[in-house]
Amino acid sequence: MQVADHDTAPGTAKELGAFLERRREQIAQRWADAALFRTVFTVSRDEAVEACKAVVDALADVARSGRLEDVEAPGFGTVRDQLGRMAAARARAGFTPVQIAGEVAGLREPVTAMLRAELQDDADDERVTACTQALAVLTATLRLVIMETTVSAGEELIARQRQQLLEVATPVIKLWDGVVAVPLIGTLDSARSQVVMESLLEAIVDQRAAYAILDITGVPTVDSLVAQHLMKTVAAARLMGAECIVSGIRPAIAQTIVQLGIDLGSIITRAGLADALAYALTQQGIVVSARRVTEAGPR
Repeated sequence: MQVADHDTAPGTAKELGAFLERRREQIAQRWADAALFRTVFTVSRDEAVEACKAVVDALADVARSGRLEDVEAPGFGTVRDQLGRMAAARARAGFTPVQIAGEVAGLREPVTAMLRAELQDDADDERVTACTQALAVLTATLRLVIMETTVSAGEELIARQRQQLLEVATPVIKLWDGVVAVPLIGTLDSARSQVVMESLLEAIVDQRAAYAILDITGVPTVDSLVAQHLMKTVAAARLMGAECIVSGIRPAIAQTIVQLGIDLGSIITRAGLADALAYALTQQGIVVSARRVTEAGPR
């Protein structure tokens, strides 16, 4: 992928690379005070300077290669490692990719000023213009690289957060010795079904559970896909040595299952979580009795 097409002579690109190498220390010192670096390296400015030097070295490599517009140029790998971590830190602080790219664009100004100062005595105006344009192209590509890196890091963060939410929204509860339950609330899609299965199987092993209850009271609808997920979870639990009980099938869901022709005949079902727990306890030889409390009348 490349930024907008510009014609940069190989000699100009190499001259820019030599300039960046020559002014490495001064550029790093100026960049270390920029917001992008200052807010990340809050303890030691020396660390910020060293990080800046690594970025300048990488940009010099890109310039010497002549691939100023190529985001896949080898030198940009170091840029992704250095600035990518800082961009990710800024993203976690609430900055958007556009704002972060703006901060990266701000790194161009001090370098341009140094370049113009170095070339101010040069009588060849075309050479000066060519060098400053080459620097503009390089920094534009740098901005694009950081935007791509920031967006990618944001997508990875969202994916991790989604996975964490799925795990939090799918707790496995120990109800009794040898009995665990998963109260399901909300839509049961493929991703969440996988989390349910993994969490349940881990709990079966950890708790040495003989019975596992899947309570779907909070599941709004059950279609053929949801039923398939439930049956797979039940089968997996049986392979682990635990009997699975599905509870909380409401009348509307029962009618839907019948209309869809879904066969749950091989699955033990109970009306509610309490009924499922009573069944599991009874199967283990534990006597469950319902006690009714009545008020005593006046004597």
